[in-house]
Amino acid sequence: MKAIWKFPIPVEDLAEVRIPLGGKILCVQAQHEIPCLWALVDPQEKPELRVFRTYGTGHKIIGDPGHYIGTYQLDGGRLVFHVFEV
Repeated sequence: MKAIWKFPIPVEDLAEVRIPLGGKILCVQAQHEIPCLWALVDPQEKPELRVFRTYGTGHKIIGDPGHYIGTYQLDGGRLVFHVFEV
């Protein structure tokens, strides 16, 4: 049986998150000013370490940023961040 789980991520360039093996990332949004990923997971699977990189709007991106996950805003939309899975 599958479930949708929430994973808070830090507002940092690089975040490592343990998500059950095979988890499908659904979206990223800020909830109460905390950035979070939501994923469809099988809770019975062992966790695997997945890496996400966050870029602010206007920040330089060198090389391939990875697979785009989504965008979230903080501080009433004054700060806009874009998340990629590495």
